[in-house]
Amino acid sequence: MSTYDVKLPDIGEGVAEGEIVRWLVKVGDSVKEDQPLVEVMTDKASVEIPSPRTGTITALYAEEGATVPVGTTIISIAVAGGTGAATPAAPATPAVATHGGAATPAGAVAAQVAAAGAGARIEATPMVRALAKTLGVTLESVSGSGPGGRITADDVKAAAAGSSAPASPAAASAAANSGNSDETRQPLRGLRRRIAEHMRRSLSTAAQFTFVAECDFTALVEHRAQVATRAQAASIKLTYLAYLFRALPLVLREFPLLNSSLDDAAHEIVLKKRFHIGLATNTDEGLTVPIVHDADRLGLFAIAREIDRLAIAARDHTLKLEELQGGTFTVTSTGAKGGVLATPILHHPQVAILGVHSITKKPAVVHGQIVARDIGNLSLSLDHRVVDGAVGADFMYALIERLQTPSAWLNEGDLS
Repeated sequence: MSTYDVKLPDIGEGVAEGEIVRWLVKVGDSVKEDQPLVEVMTDKASVEIPSPRTGTITALYAEEGATVPVGTTIISIAVAGGTGAATPAAPATPAVATHGGAATPAGAVAAQVAAAGAGARIEATPMVRALAKTLGVTLESVSGSGPGGRITADDVKAAAAGSSAPASPAAASAAANSGNSDETRQPLRGLRRRIAEHMRRSLSTAAQFTFVAECDFTALVEHRAQVATRAQAASIKLTYLAYLFRALPLVLREFPLLNSSLDDAAHEIVLKKRFHIGLATNTDEGLTVPIVHDADRLGLFAIAREIDRLAIAARDHTLKLEELQGGTFTVTSTGAKGGVLATPILHHPQVAILGVHSITKKPAVVHGQIVARDIGNLSLSLDHRVVDGAVGADFMYALIERLQTPSAWLNEGDLS
């Protein structure tokens, strides 16, 4: 029997670290090769790391919520037979695991998790574990009153109250805060934490401004109705977004600055020659942005298929890493509750993002007559360091012209 150490792999595209979102195994579990071991969140995606060997889990070296560098040992597996691929057990690379603002070395976390697996596994959330550390309570000595023997915050506080050692000011503060019945706390982790980091970085880096314009979608609505039967026959969910994704590459060719990024280190504007358009998609964990790659090479129906496929994969958490990489421009739609307008935040390092809002019947003046039209707003956020307001406005009106006259540029090849 030998030990194989599993390290956090290099996931690519400059990813240097990953957050341990959720362990899928525990110490003592038997695992098969390719069985998922852990869900890891990187700057690019949430991925599952598979087991490289068949064996038994002997140690976990990071707590859920910990951020560890690529190459860090995160788990050890006892492998039968002593194959050459197995490596000697080694201590985990030092890392910091953050729990509600309290940081602990990953080695300490590893010891706690491994100790839990030596006998009965300790069932406690990261917040409870952090509270136990703050109060100086050893979880192995606490009987859990929660479901399945899970240790609760009240169990930890009760154990601390029964101790002869006086609580420190920090411990007293933590206990008081944890016991506040007027509030509950949730750890900021996984996709939610990545969104927070990306949005803060975007706002603190780019000089962002938003331009809003109104679009008359009446002709587009009529065109969609005319081809609805063909779309249904092909099992295609044809949405307004498909028209938008079909039109965008045509307009981005005219305004290449909007299909670019800014390399801050090199002080260079990087103009993109391909059109990889991201769609900000709402999931139960927050927004994620799958990419329609080479959108200019797809017809209307093909784009509709791809948008639907990616949206389903995003909600089911089955997106592949490459389906989240390489975006050059982003679209965000507020869906059925579209509102009047919003100011989308740039998907750094991109320099443009387009918001799509409610399309509703409204009175409009056409040829001197007040008539009902399908009207909606588009909001375009830009990085003013790269794109001036006049350029952004010209882009917006060129896009609106396309959307208001779909039959003028769509052809039969788009409907297959």
